[in-house]
Amino acid sequence: MTAGVDPPPSLAELPPERWPRHIAIIMDGNGRWAERRGLPRMQGHERGVTSVRRVTEEAARLGAIGDLTLYCLSSENWKRPQAELDFLMRLLAQYMVDERPTIMDNNIRVSMLGRRAGLPDDVLAEVDKTIELSAANTGMRLNLAINYGGRAELTDAVARIAAEAADGALSPADVSEQVISDRLYTAGLPDPDLLIRTAGELRISNFLLWQVSYAEIWVTERCWPDFTEETLHHAIHDFARRERRYGGLNV
Repeated sequence: MTAGVDPPPSLAELPPERWPRHIAIIMDGNGRWAERRGLPRMQGHERGVTSVRRVTEEAARLGAIGDLTLYCLSSENWKRPQAELDFLMRLLAQYMVDERPTIMDNNIRVSMLGRRAGLPDDVLAEVDKTIELSAANTGMRLNLAINYGGRAELTDAVARIAAEAADGALSPADVSEQVISDRLYTAGLPDPDLLIRTAGELRISNFLLWQVSYAEIWVTERCWPDFTEETLHHAIHDFARRERRYGGLNV
């Protein structure tokens, strides 16, 4: 489904049980947004931060959303030009500093999903400081997927299970879906109910491969810098109209 151009539907009419509790977003199209306007790709990334801020604030304000997970930097993004990577790292560190008042004012808890290895120490320091400052907050969790890859996550989980089995702490016969889930970066988080992808792309891009097995997928042609609170409302309203069968039948 794609986002329409009509005014966003009212969310007040949606019963609580129809809301997504966990929304995950693949934020795509920053570079394309800039190129279409004759701007450097970096300006697209800067504008994308504005979308992160307004969508995060709106999701927290709505109250019914327990988790918002944003795909900030994939493990494959390291293939990009070094100048762009350096800019993204500076932008990420600055975001962590600039958004602390917003995070605290909105009672948001922050966590990071992904491999720490390879990220600059100064970036990790700012991420860790924001996580620590928001740890006691009781509102929506903002999960930032940074240096994240779904296959890497599964590889790390399998390695942990193998090590526990080798040490005798875990029997291979006891390996279950729950055992695997408990060793993912997302351990303790509910699986996403709604996966949003921007810029019209129709792929998962190595994002939450285990966790989105039954997520509803919603795609908009809008590039991430054009994603607004109203776009989020459209996605939530469309989600609420769907029937989720989880492989079964509604009778």
